Amino acid sequence: MEQERKEEMLELLWTLREGGDELVSKALKASKDENPAEVMDTLISERLVDTHGDKVTMTAKGEEIAREIIRRHRLAEVLLAQVLDVEDAEMDDAACKFEHILSPRVTDSICTFLGHPPVCPHGMPIPPGPCCKNAETKLEPLVVKLTNVEVGADVAVVFIAPALHATLDRLAGFGVVPGSKIRLHQKTPSYVVQVGETTVGLDEEIAKGIFVKRV
Repeated sequence: MEQERKEEMLELLWTLREGGDELVSKALKASKDENPAEVMDTLISERLVDTHGDKVTMTAKGEEIAREIIRRHRLAEVLLAQVLDVEDAEMDDAACKFEHILSPRVTDSICTFLGHPPVCPHGMPIPPGPCCKNAETKLEPLVVKLTNVEVGADVAVVFIAPALHATLDRLAGFGVVPGSKIRLHQKTPSYVVQVGETTVGLDEEIAKGIFVKRV
């Protein structure tokens, strides 16, 4: 069986699990494969997943493959959406192609280039890789935290990873959303940015969750 079909099913199992679903029947129904039952049987025979009735769980080997495919897919989404400005309608299909061809070395290079993003454009977590553990010792990447930008810099928001989801709504109300252009006016005693004609004050913890690139 083609490796791509197995990877797609493992990726689906991972995403369904994130939503609280770990059922074989759910995976078979959600799969886009022409014969999902065949793929599931192959995963079982290759000991990539275990099933207990209608419940399916990934083995350690299956988990590792799924983790890497999810990481490559979501990093590709960030690259396509925030750096290459690919429209959302095309982003997922393009990311699906990328996820099957990126080598571990290229994946780490993309991750470092993007500044080790913690979430994809849809807000889903990106599993960290080996490069993320050494992030503090790397050369400055294209995408950095707002707290790492000097006062007076003009930057564009790439993604936001707040500690609380409600913070997203608050920032959106001020116009601080992915793609918006902002200028950092001050860092102390609080962070102050200008978004269009609006000046916004931010706590340091909120500023740490805003990732930007220079414009």
